[in-house]
Amino acid sequence: MTITKKEFEKLNAQLLDIKTPLVFADGFSVYNKFARRHVPHKKGFFILAPSGSGKTYFVDHQKEKHWVDGDILWKRTGAHPKGDWWHWGKEAIIETDQKSDIITIQAKKFGFWIIGASNDFLIPDAIAIPPWNTHKKYITSREARESFDGEGATSDGLEQVKNHRKIILQYTKQGVPKFDSIVEATDYLASLC
Repeated sequence: MTITKKEFEKLNAQLLDIKTPLVFADGFSVYNKFARRHVPHKKGFFILAPSGSGKTYFVDHQKEKHWVDGDILWKRTGAHPKGDWWHWGKEAIIETDQKSDIITIQAKKFGFWIIGASNDFLIPDAIAIPPWNTHKKYITSREARESFDGEGATSDGLEQVKNHRKIILQYTKQGVPKFDSIVEATDYLASLC
């Protein structure tokens, strides 16, 4: 979902502190808003890819809005807390990723196709991990863009990116197909429908 800088700032201002206790609530209004901007399908999919791998770029440049940016979905539903939670240690990352998995499961039931980096227990339908030199180039080029919001992978955090790549690659042992690009992964899953 392409959103303006102003919409992005408003969304971030609405995020909850990680210590805020959460409850489950009726999410129809949130998912209906996504359905107005995205194409729901008969079957939902989830592509897991590390930060800085081209997910948001791909989502923002779709001609038809088939794929949802997981970060936007997870923020709109309150799964992601306010702040740079990916720097707050393993416990905060696990808690946030578990919340994100629950939302991803629900969104898939509505037929949404989601691309994101937050994942704990949900087995993705595909993973996309670009070759390391390409991945580093993506991270460097997005940092140079005026529109870079400072979220996610940066050149200073390449070790964390490498670790996340290793974690994601573990899904291949469970039969999850791996692709070298977001486009390859999206094309493959779309071909299954």
